[in-house]
Amino acid sequence: MKLIVFGATGRVGLQVVRQALKAGHEVTAYVRDPKRLVFGAHPNLKVIEGDALYLGYVKQAIEGQDAVINCIGSRGTGETTLMSDVMRNIIDGMKEHGVMRIGYVASAGIHGELKGPVGFILGYMLRHVLADHRRACELLEESGLQWTVARPMQLTDGDWTGIYRQADGSVPRKGRVISRADVAHFLLTTVASDANVRKSIGLAY
Repeated sequence: MKLIVFGATGRVGLQVVRQALKAGHEVTAYVRDPKRLVFGAHPNLKVIEGDALYLGYVKQAIEGQDAVINCIGSRGTGETTLMSDVMRNIIDGMKEHGVMRIGYVASAGIHGELKGPVGFILGYMLRHVLADHRRACELLEESGLQWTVARPMQLTDGDWTGIYRQADGSVPRKGRVISRADVAHFLLTTVASDANVRKSIGLAY
């Protein structure tokens, strides 16, 4: 599979690239700062330096790919349109080049599915980020593409296990955390198949 990863230098994105190369996929890492991509040379890795907010660069990078994984997220908790602006560019690029499959890392809470006092507090603290993730997901829903949204609970730097729970439209009951490595595993196995097409999946152990 020819796969392009946006946000490839983030902590989830790095895991996606690492696991994709190990699985034998041809990977294009789209990054703003190639020095943050902590990999040596690899025959199946192509690095493109660019800003995902520039539509022309994004369209060019998507040409010839089989699937897209978008790991771009917000670095703060203030008002933002970064995720939805980038998603709009990615969707335009995919449509132009006939690429249908995309996986997107959003966050638990975008559907108001986190209940109780903790859910209320987190929903308020992260309201701007969650709102923009929600806008990005709405763009996917309207796109006609074969999308899958991953909504992980609290992310950790734990090891890959391949064993985690999924919940369509909600979050796994009593689930609290999941490693970035396992989120990457979910994304890769999903976009390489017809699983979870046009579904928003909560992830946790």
